Amino acid sequence: MGLLEGFIAVLGLTAITVVTRGFFFLTEREIPIPEWLRQGLRYAPLAALVAVVLPEVVMTQGQLIATWRDARLFAAAAGAAYFWWRRGILGTILSGMAVLLPLRLGLGW
Repeated sequence: MGLLEGFIAVLGLTAITVVTRGFFFLTEREIPIPEWLRQGLRYAPLAALVAVVLPEVVMTQGQLIATWRDARLFAAAAGAAYFWWRRGILGTILSGMAVLLPLRLGLGW
């Protein structure tokens, strides 16, 4: 891709981003959203997070992991258990890392 094509691509992506993110600011009145859609949008951030994190936990180089001896599995389980117990984000991260690091660095998983 040449310089001109790259510049056009960046401008096009910028325009698309501005229009899609600023769509709700373009109107004077509030856009009515059905209650079922409003309820569904409450779960969108969680769904996006799962879509990003889950493949990282259960896959390596595009393939499902073949062994249970993977530190990511135990770290994810520890983080999920802590979150179920205390509902704290920082503790979830710390407990997952407290399991992940010794398994990775100590056992080489």
